Amino acid sequence: MKWEDLEKISDEVMQISKIYEIFQEDARLRSPAGRVEFLTTVRYIEKYLKPGDRILDVGAGTGAYSFYFAEQGYHVDALELADENVRVFREKLQQRELPLTLRQGNAMDLSVYEDASYDMVLLFGPLYHLHQAKDRQRCIAEARRVCKPEGMIFFAFINNDMVVLTEMDYDPRWLCGDTYDHDTFKVMDFPFVFLTVDQCRQILEEGGIRVIHEVASDGVSELMAERINGLSAAEYEQYLRYHFYCCEKPEMLGHSNHLLFAGCKG
Repeated sequence: MKWEDLEKISDEVMQISKIYEIFQEDARLRSPAGRVEFLTTVRYIEKYLKPGDRILDVGAGTGAYSFYFAEQGYHVDALELADENVRVFREKLQQRELPLTLRQGNAMDLSVYEDASYDMVLLFGPLYHLHQAKDRQRCIAEARRVCKPEGMIFFAFINNDMVVLTEMDYDPRWLCGDTYDHDTFKVMDFPFVFLTVDQCRQILEEGGIRVIHEVASDGVSELMAERINGLSAAEYEQYLRYHFYCCEKPEMLGHSNHLLFAGCKG
């Protein structure tokens, strides 16, 4: 499977599954630069976790967050669509005994989970892929349904406006290409869906979510990956302190590849 082969797949669910035969999700958060997003997200989740909380990880990938919180003793139920991610997840799950379950399924249909049954719902992968507004709203509605009235829901998006810079960093000739609108700077939604900060806000508002935190979850870490990966342990720790200091500043939100929104039922 190659990137160009994905364009020939008209079924969106099948296309999403096939993406992760090419894109190695299990390796994405391993480097020091890649872990900035993970560490930031965990930092915000832990602000609200309480002993005994139940977590639903929707679009769990290969289980980075599921395993992290299950290893701390939280009961985690994970749902993942892509065949390759499910295979890797199950392989890791067989190697240990944890309060963690995995199902293969679609984020737009959480009917196997009861209403108001989770203290925390993580929705990190699905909104990277759903092209249609109605599908995004269906996904959010399902997350709201299974979340307890006092629970928290965390959402991740890919930020259109930072993608322009990171693509340019990989290939300066990209700016003269045809994969974005040269007037509006809207990047073509393939293979992922790219949204501006304001679009993310609007989507969550329409979904009945009261946003509590807006976070630049990885900031400029992808753009500066080579330098960050070369930092000493002490330098990296200080970089993280800087990132945490400014990741909620409004002026930083547009300059982050990934955006994290934390909220509750509005």
